[in-house]
Amino acid sequence: MEYNIPLPTTIEFNDTDNANVGQVVVTPCSKGYGTTLGNALRRVLLSSLSGSAVESVKIDGVQHEFSAVEGVQEDMIEIILNLKELAVKVYSDEPVTLTLTKKGKGPITAKDFEKNADVDIVNPDMHIATVTDDKKAFTMDITVGKGQGYVPVSQKETKHLDLGTIAIDSLYTPIRDVGYNVEMTRVGDVTNYEKLVMTVETDGTIAPREAVGQATKILMDHFALLTQDSGEASA
Repeated sequence: MEYNIPLPTTIEFNDTDNANVGQVVVTPCSKGYGTTLGNALRRVLLSSLSGSAVESVKIDGVQHEFSAVEGVQEDMIEIILNLKELAVKVYSDEPVTLTLTKKGKGPITAKDFEKNADVDIVNPDMHIATVTDDKKAFTMDITVGKGQGYVPVSQKETKHLDLGTIAIDSLYTPIRDVGYNVEMTRVGDVTNYEKLVMTVETDGTIAPREAVGQATKILMDHFALLTQDSGEASA
């Protein structure tokens, strides 16, 4: 059966002043399809893209997440919250350990981690902690790995962790925010077409345009199953 619903003819990807924020404009959409496309893409962008995150942390002299850290301004909870903001690209299929050593008073940032060929830190200036003791030797190991979505500690296998290693909640998605707006537009004398304007913000580990492409591919793969015979889809 054929359908006579016109498809959009123009798709624009617009950059912004922030390299992590991009805008996609789809027009003209038949009435209702701006919301249909925008809602579907938004849900997939926020829930289904793979990324990397910190999975655990170990600091010398600290046994659990409620500890104070001697010679450091922040307590363990604050340090963990800061580590959750670390934007990393992990190239290894296995978790990777990064080590940071800081001697003397001063701020600790993500660029203080030792270099590792399997990991890129996208926000190296991100603040982690502040050492307040000139004699303090601060050492920290973190484990970073690949994943999808949000994985709380309660869903992680922690029995294998070494004493003093603290598992943390991991937000793997590289998407920070997605919003869309549907505006009315016209084609010739017809005024009830729609224009979809979607804004995508990432953590810098993926370009907004690439993120939209991945989300579109995920949707297409799922919809393709519905066009198959029931026997093929269940095979």
